[in-house]
Parts: sequence; structure tokens; C-alpha cells
Amino acid sequence: MSLIHEECGVFGIFAPQRQDVASTAYYALFALQHRGQESAGIVVNDDGVFSSYKDEGLVNDVFTAENLSRLGMGNMAIGHVRYSTTGSGGRENAQPLVVNHLKGNMALAHNGNLVNSFELRSELESEGSIFHTTTDTEVISYVITKERVRHRSIEEAVLAAMDRLEGAYSLVVMSPSKLIAARDPHGFHPLCYGKREDGAYIVASESCALDAVGATLIRELEPGEALIFTSEGVTCDRSHCGGKKSLCVFEYLYIARPDSVIEGKSVHEARKQAGRFLAEQYKIDADIVVGVPDSGLDAAYGYAEASGIPYGIGFIKNKYIGRTFIAPGQAAREDRVRIKLNVLRSAIEGKRVVLVDDSIVRGTTCERIVKMLRAAGAKEVHMLSSAPAFLNPCYYGTDIDSRENLIACHHTVPEIAKIIGADSVGYLDLSKVKYLTCGDGTGYCTACFDGEYPTRIPTEGAKNRFERPISENPKYKAK
Repeated sequence: MSLIHEECGVFGIFAPQRQDVASTAYYALFALQHRGQESAGIVVNDDGVFSSYKDEGLVNDVFTAENLSRLGMGNMAIGHVRYSTTGSGGRENAQPLVVNHLKGNMALAHNGNLVNSFELRSELESEGSIFHTTTDTEVISYVITKERVRHRSIEEAVLAAMDRLEGAYSLVVMSPSKLIAARDPHGFHPLCYGKREDGAYIVASESCALDAVGATLIRELEPGEALIFTSEGVTCDRSHCGGKKSLCVFEYLYIARPDSVIEGKSVHEARKQAGRFLAEQYKIDADIVVGVPDSGLDAAYGYAEASGIPYGIGFIKNKYIGRTFIAPGQAAREDRVRIKLNVLRSAIEGKRVVLVDDSIVRGTTCERIVKMLRAAGAKEVHMLSSAPAFLNPCYYGTDIDSRENLIACHHTVPEIAKIIGADSVGYLDLSKVKYLTCGDGTGYCTACFDGEYPTRIPTEGAKNRFERPISENPKYKAK
């Protein structure tokens, strides 16, 4: 487990007339860049002809003006920004995927992880399917394609495929004449849609992408719901709705942008509430509260507001550096901490500091940040996490497939404080995390904290389950 990432981001547009949908997708993917920084891709549909481009890198690195112009005009497009939870990085694993099949063509973008992808892939391979990637997404594309051969329409095929898919998936599927958005019955990851004044419908992982392209949010898709966009309008299918809702609570704590609204709840306000809860739990005698940019800032503000301790800017962030979780490899991740953040010495020197971050995962990044504060003259550093302690693997999209490198699995809180060099360490109480949005505390997945999984645990949950050496893969062991 050399990497821990957040989610992917998906996007789709269905316009009533031919227009520059590639540029719309481009701007939306910029807004979703925080959800994945390994690769980006766009597929444009112009009267049933698909044009696609994808590659490794950030959105503005992948798409030059020339690349965008080659995608041309159309009335539909889907896009994707990726990080790898199943399968390695690399251009071959970039999305969206484009499939040519007996009844036409299809493009697909996916956010999430299946818990039965290993079984499905094994079944498909035994039937002669040949895989070109090591992702769950290709498994989904094969399942939909098989169902498409049997059914009259692409929406019937997607709905039939949903009967076979287990786990987390927010999907955007494009056929020559339709755009389909679908969310798994647990609703692990967000998926919303809206509309622009020109009549174009927009689907995206977060509402901030709708804002970026001038669309007004209509609502979040319900868990298990599928929406079908055609020239005749929007229809919905709720035949898979009604299960136990399990939205990943880490969306509010870290993954989503603070200006996004998820299921009617402000991410910014949820993080402030986490900070208020921390202030109730930990009454620290300090001079200043600072947050670790960016996702720790809102919680720090909430802590300061509730505690009465002044909120201050403790770090200056280099805005050209991406999230440390995304850095390719431990050495690169540590280098990025040094150049990503710099301490504002005048605010910190001689002060007792309450330091608020979104989480403590391995402890390596926290250790470096605490050292930076000490070097800037902080008298005391009290580290608070606006998330509970990570104790379990995630099988639904956050790249924690092992307990091996989770610091809270192997050390007590006082030991963690000593390891990272802080005077004290505190985690958000698990009983509080489900009430960040002031709801009734139901409808969230907190398995990474409490081990209560909404689905069965996969038999093969490792990130590299489709690319291990033959000697390590049970599919190929000699009988």
C-alpha cells in the first residue's frame, strides 16, 4: 500500500444541439481535478461517431488546444479524472473506455470499486473475454456489453448489469443516441445532475463541476437510480432503489471540494461541524488554531469558532502542487510536503498551536508538518484529526487496501503523538462522524473507521489483484 488516494471524478453532458461539448468537459474536469490526478480523458459523440483522447497527467497537461480541437463538435461527451484503486496507473488504464460491440459502440466512465470484480472477471475470461486493462471499469464494460447483446436498448443493458455488479459505482455511459447516469444501490459515491440555460443536461461527481460550466444543480441521483438522457428528455429508473444507503462519509471530511453540495448538504459546513465537535472533545489551552491546507482549513475554523481560540493562517500553500496523497511513491510524497507548504513564521513563533488536519493515515506527512512548525518556533503543537482513526481497509474506492501502513492500527494515541513529535494528538470521536451534516446519523459508510461493511468483503481485495505474478494469483495456481 504505497499510495493512498481519494476518488475518481466522472462527467457527462447531453446537449440539445451540436456544440463544443469537449470544452465543456474540459472545464468540468478542471473542477473535478482534486478527485484524481493520475490521468484524464474525454470522449465526444458527434452523431454516433466517437472521438476520444486520454493520457496520464493533469487535465491541463493532457489536453492542449490542439487535442481539444481534434475532438471536434458534438451533442454528447463524457469525461474522467482518475487515480488507481484497482489496477496500476498508465495510459492503458485511463478512462473513459470506448467499446465497439455487435450493436454499436459505447463509452463509459466509472468512479468506485466493485467487491465482486474478481469473480466477474474470472467468469468473463473463462468465456473467452480478453482484457486490455487491469481496472474494474473494463469488467463493468464487458458486463454491460454482454447484456446489450441480449436486450433491446442500452438502458435495459445497464439496468441488467446493475443486477450483477456489487459494490461501489457511479457510472456515466454514452451510446450513439443516449447518455445514462447510474449510481449503485448503496450510493457510496456522489453523482448529481443539473441543467444549463441552453437546455444541456450535465452529470458530474460533484456540484462544483456543474457550477464550473454554468449549470444549475437539480438534485443528486438516488442510490440505485439510473437516469436516461435522450433527445426526448430525461427518464429515470428506480428499480434498484430502496437498499441501505451508505454514502462514504470521507466525502465530507476530505474528498469533495468544500464548495460542493452533496445530497443537499454543504461540504464546507460539514467540515466546520467536525471542528466544532473536536472543540467539544478537546479543550486545549492554546494561542492559535491553524488548519493544514486545504481540507483541514474548514475544520480548523470550526474549532476556533467553538473554542474561542483565534484562527490564524499558519501555512502558505504552493498552489501549483497537487495533493500529497497523489504523489507517485513515498519519496516523491515526502518531497512534495516540503515544497507544497511553508510555515508563516510570524504567525507561529512563540505560540501554542492547535493544528487541525483532515486525517492521520500513515503519520509521515503529519510528522513533517509538526517538525516545520517546531522549526518556525512553535512552543507547543497539538495535532487534531477531523476524522476518526483509520483502522480498516476500504473496498469501495478510497485506496486503503491493507491495515499494514495505518499508524492507528499499530500504535496508541500517546505513541502516535510521540512518533509525529506533537504534544498531544486527538481524533474525532466515531460517534460524532455520522452527524456532520446534522442529520439522524444514518445513511453513511464508516467502515474504514469501525469495520462495519455495508457489503460482503471481497475475496480478492488487493489493488493489484489483476496484475500479480502468476505465482501469487490463485486463479493460476496449479491444482
